[in-house]
Amino acid sequence: QVQLVESGGGLVQPGGSLRLSCAASGSGFRLYTMGWYRQAPGEQRELVAAITRSGSTNYADSVKGRFTISRDNAKNTVYLQMNSLKPEDTAVYYCNAHRLSGYDDWGQGTQVTVSS
Repeated sequence: QVQLVESGGGLVQPGGSLRLSCAASGSGFRLYTMGWYRQAPGEQRELVAAITRSGSTNYADSVKGRFTISRDNAKNTVYLQMNSLKPEDTAVYYCNAHRLSGYDDWGQGTQVTVSS
């Protein structure tokens, strides 16, 4: 099992920025596809952004041009830089590790609230 620990959430005003971090345990991090998901109250969990082991990325249409996912394999860490935040970005953000075996590991989540 891969342990994932998210950090960096909080309260920010509309138009502001936050950077989320997710630190992973173990030695296989560089092989995983890493993703950020979010879940707002009463909504299903949705993919926000993902990055493969080769560095290819994909984003939800709602965050394209505002969010950037990146990874540092030396630090076993994946990041989500969030700019131009909107109230509709308010959600619990979860880090995901998708292993070669097909198994998924999840972090505990970090709250992001965008409000004036």
